[in-house]
Amino acid sequence: MGIGMKELLVILLVVLLVFGAKKLKTIGSDLGSAVRGFKQSMSEGEEEGRKQIDSPDTKPDAEFAEAAKAEKKDKDRAA
Repeated sequence: MGIGMKELLVILLVVLLVFGAKKLKTIGSDLGSAVRGFKQSMSEGEEEGRKQIDSPDTKPDAEFAEAAKAEKKDKDRAA
């Protein structure tokens, strides 16, 4: 009950009639460039993530540490 070769050819023919050959070529090239851009962004994001993990500057800020200590003191006082 899947889509067979005949059905795919009919769908392709209808799409070709609706959009035309030039428009399909333009749509295909636009879609290809969008996929390439997406892949490039994903690889850049992975590289950025690896750099952050590998960098020695992954220690928390002094301000963050102080805020955490103050919050802990407040909780201890309330208890």
